[in-house]
Amino acid sequence: MTEAKTILITGAGSGIGRSTARVFLAAGWQVALMGRRAEALEETAGVHKAIILPADVTNPAEVDAAFAKLPRLDVLFNNAGISAAAATIDEIPVQQWLDVCNTNITGMFLAARAAFGMMRHQSPQGGRIINNGSISAHVPRPGSVPYTMSKHAVTGLTRTLGLDGRAFNIACGQIDIGNALTDMAAKFTKGVPQASGEIRVEPVMDVAHVADAVLHMANLPLDVNVPFMTIMARDMPYIGRG
Repeated sequence: MTEAKTILITGAGSGIGRSTARVFLAAGWQVALMGRRAEALEETAGVHKAIILPADVTNPAEVDAAFAKLPRLDVLFNNAGISAAAATIDEIPVQQWLDVCNTNITGMFLAARAAFGMMRHQSPQGGRIINNGSISAHVPRPGSVPYTMSKHAVTGLTRTLGLDGRAFNIACGQIDIGNALTDMAAKFTKGVPQASGEIRVEPVMDVAHVADAVLHMANLPLDVNVPFMTIMARDMPYIGRG
């Protein structure tokens, strides 16, 4: 019998991370759940057996300690991220900028660093890293400087790891998500600022479609990669004139 593959999911206590974790658990994967709150991770796992790893992705020691508890890692879903309230750059507190960067850039770096090291040195060698990007990695929303800058950084991480990983049988891809209905995206159903200055309700999609897409990427053989996938609510204002 083939041993189940292992995936570690950051930000697994809610939203996209939680939905993705449940899809992988149902598919028979061994799933490690990382997040700051153990009780939220337990809630994600539900009736399934999962590896609970309470850790803050911005803390290097906690990240390394969490990864060290796994005997092997086949896939990292580098998912943890936060947003900030919409504002022009002169109205954004520096601490808010630092908070977004610490999670969305440093946290992504630390998790990818730990995963890459494991995958490089384990036997058999290799694995896959899937970074959670965003539509903002391509085009910004009004007043989104910290978040948009952070997601452009994620794209740089994905491209570089995709290159550096070749020598070690490590694939790296990115999923850019638009308007998946989570608590963070609930505002789209009430109205958000547009490029025109108007406030409009935007279409959303079930977050389960994102989880299914991540599962598809994870199931590919390591000599095949999806460098970038965009999945979005069909009619959201992304393709077209602003």
